[in-house]
Amino acid sequence: MPFLSEINIPSFNINDYPFNIPSIKNGVKLKLRNNVTFFVGENGSGKSTLLETVAETIGFSLRGGNKNHNTTNGHESLLTKETKLTWIPKRITNGFFMRAESFFNFADYIDELAKEDSRAYDAYGGKSLHHQSHGESFLSLFTNKFEKGIYILDEPEAALSPARILSFITIINQLEKSGRAQFLIATHSPMLLCYPGANIFSFDENGIQSVDYEATEHYTLTKIFLNNPDAYFRFLFNNDD
Repeated sequence: MPFLSEINIPSFNINDYPFNIPSIKNGVKLKLRNNVTFFVGENGSGKSTLLETVAETIGFSLRGGNKNHNTTNGHESLLTKETKLTWIPKRITNGFFMRAESFFNFADYIDELAKEDSRAYDAYGGKSLHHQSHGESFLSLFTNKFEKGIYILDEPEAALSPARILSFITIINQLEKSGRAQFLIATHSPMLLCYPGANIFSFDENGIQSVDYEATEHYTLTKIFLNNPDAYFRFLFNNDD
């Protein structure tokens, strides 16, 4: 049973970003029925915006981290103020928010803490995240820091090779099967999306819909392409010259 069971945002008649994002402007009502939920859609479809809104509503720093890493000025976005989260049995604040592009900002923050107390590295494999490869540092964070709570991740596959994506899937499975952790992940990775029993919500101009893995463009396009890449190359590279 997931800790966070519903995400609700009312509809808006506002033409400014982010209220005018098609997948959000008519309201959001998502029921999370499993411990692993994926958001999919094109860039700009609203999946990352909703992910950030949930993270901010919980109290996580949008620069990356947990509630203890929140170095913002405490200003909530208007979208966050309108967001209602439903918890079972009660609200939790343990967990983590991370987006791939801000990971190094978070690594800088940990380095600053370690200047005062080197034990700050203990939760990340014993050394600076900057002294690990991108993929290694991500897995170090997942392996050593993730315990109990809700983990909100924006495109974690950006730092991971296919083999490390499989390692990450193993970490997810160990935590969510124990009932200790819940994951909300925005992704473009068909490997992640095939996680057994996961909720998948697709974001587009028509709103947000629950979809099966094999109905996602990520699955269908990847499968068709890998089955016959030459046909795609002939189409893509064809010109009149």
